[in-house]
Amino acid sequence: MGAIVFDSEQRVVLWNTWMERHSHLLSSQVWGKDFSTLFPTLIGKRLHSAIEQALHNNFPSVLSQTLHHATFALYASAKELTDEIFLQQAIEVIPVDISGMPRHCLVQVMDVSPAVTREKLLREQALVLRSQTFADGLTGIANRRCFDETMEKEFRRAKRALSPLSLIMIDIDYFKPYNDLYGHQRGDQCLKSVASALINSLHRPSDLVARYGGEEFAIILPETSAEGAMKIGENIRANIEKLSIEHSYSTASKYVSASVGVATQTPEHVSEISALIGAADRALYEAKRSGRNCVVAQAVI
Repeated sequence: MGAIVFDSEQRVVLWNTWMERHSHLLSSQVWGKDFSTLFPTLIGKRLHSAIEQALHNNFPSVLSQTLHHATFALYASAKELTDEIFLQQAIEVIPVDISGMPRHCLVQVMDVSPAVTREKLLREQALVLRSQTFADGLTGIANRRCFDETMEKEFRRAKRALSPLSLIMIDIDYFKPYNDLYGHQRGDQCLKSVASALINSLHRPSDLVARYGGEEFAIILPETSAEGAMKIGENIRANIEKLSIEHSYSTASKYVSASVGVATQTPEHVSEISALIGAADRALYEAKRSGRNCVVAQAVI
């Protein structure tokens, strides 16, 4: 732990070996020098104020790393000095009464870099876990949980903004025969390729592509009219067929294809989320009844 003692005139009267090692300044270089000479960039800052409070008002202070990071220019090693990588510090300022002398002030400096590193690692791990929680393990796109939460959020936003909200449901045609006859490995690769085609069919960051379940996908399109959603749905259908994934067991196309259902909630007809999803499901069912590899729209009831 670093220790600096300032006298009543804010001059250094103690600079311990820890401070020498991490500041690369010997005690002989700082002895007797005042705060403003040694630390001109810290004048008027929180540490300077804390020292004055300790000397004049007998008031102790703690400067946490969260707010003050690297108050002093301290380094773990010569390499960090060269790279200008500072130690992360927590600082305690303590008034010291000495018999027969004006009040002094002790500044204790603690290296909290390991704790900061652990905290950063924990935050990064939390982000990874959150991302895994909301991502489909096979395709890497949003999963059903992410779809449900995003749908809730966008539904509320559409109601507030009086804007349209469209939903597209996509089902790969005859996927079970494909999976059974070509094998699960090719089935998994097919799902990944379709997911990629769906993402490449969209251009706005607000649009969400999710794996709804099995071979079924869903796309949430905020602020998208029925006409716009139909165009996107047709573009999606065409892009999936353009993948040219051979499917000898389909009667809809010689390649892997998809049935697409589209539904749009308008500001004039706001219902419930279940109504919008139900309309998209009905549209998807109708697309399958109509021969598959097509796009059908249904009104929200």
